[in-house]
Amino acid sequence: MRNDKVHDHVEPASDNLHVSGTIWTKGGYVDYPFVAMVLLIVFIGLIMVYSTSSYRGMDLFGDSTYFAKRQLIFALVAMAFAYMVSKMDYRIVAKYSGLILVISMILLILVYIIGTASHGSSRWLYIGPFGFQPSECAKVALIIYTAATCTVNTKSLNSIKGVAKIMFLPLIAIVLIAIENLSTAIICFAIVFIILFVASPKTWYFVVLAIIGVIGCVLFIAFAGYRADRIRIWLAPEKYPDGYQTMQSLYAIGSGGIFGRGLGNSIQKMGFIPESHNDMIFSVICEELGIFGAVCIIGLFIMFLKRCMVIAVNASDRLGGLLVSGVMAHIAVQLIINISVVTNTIPPTGVPLPFISYGGSSIVFILIEMGLIMSVARRMKFGR
Repeated sequence: MRNDKVHDHVEPASDNLHVSGTIWTKGGYVDYPFVAMVLLIVFIGLIMVYSTSSYRGMDLFGDSTYFAKRQLIFALVAMAFAYMVSKMDYRIVAKYSGLILVISMILLILVYIIGTASHGSSRWLYIGPFGFQPSECAKVALIIYTAATCTVNTKSLNSIKGVAKIMFLPLIAIVLIAIENLSTAIICFAIVFIILFVASPKTWYFVVLAIIGVIGCVLFIAFAGYRADRIRIWLAPEKYPDGYQTMQSLYAIGSGGIFGRGLGNSIQKMGFIPESHNDMIFSVICEELGIFGAVCIIGLFIMFLKRCMVIAVNASDRLGGLLVSGVMAHIAVQLIINISVVTNTIPPTGVPLPFISYGGSSIVFILIEMGLIMSVARRMKFGR
């Protein structure tokens, strides 16, 4: 493997997407530290899905490995997609960013027409036996579209009018998501906001965008009673029946202590935390592995994000850097929201822990984003 010291003279950033050649590439640099960290986090996720779902799998299906086997299949399929995306030229993919975003928006609209309900909301589309969440697809589409548009329209970033034009389609997509899933909409808004912040030479009007985002959240909460109820549950979960999951999550974290009960020895996963292998998996991690194990996993995520930053800073062009920045924003914001919900730092909402929570849509689209980062890394310029 070549030395990880980055050469001082990288290719200048390109402000257009007019590239030639095939979409498929051969060879190029492989960032083995990045790949190793992704594989390690996914492996930890598979172990924790098995540990947290074994009781529920045995209870429902007579098979303690039921959910773990499904997650393994999801992960293998996702890795295949990630590999294919990593071999693509991200610059050519970005040329179709508008089409990708429009398709994702059509899928979001179809959810309200023919979607399948889950936990009270229509979030799933099924094509034969295969189902997925269009909101997860929209995250990838927004990253590609915003990064590509900021690359092509660099001068537009100098004015708030130009930024508003860039944000027009992304905001429509975010509103479509927010109608049914405010937490995912917040993540998507954060992705777009951070890419624009990184790309823009000015910063003052990002205060305006932040205010718009806060006002939007307040309006969605004000016009949906159940969201206002979540605020009350957050402030006093012990007083409301719907605060049960939050209380059980806190019990799990508290009972884990420093080093935990031991892998597989969680008590709260035995029906006390509903679907503990999904959004609340971090609470069982704290119970079984303790604060020490939880800190180690958070530390691994920090190392992963730091490696992403190295790739973003040393990308061979502006587009590559913005794509990686968008993926970093997605993972970081979703990680913070998930852990904050589990620890009752913010109002309860349904956001999976990246790479680790059970779920096919989440792992597939996150690993597709990892493929984008690997595609960017292939064109990094390294010295010897």
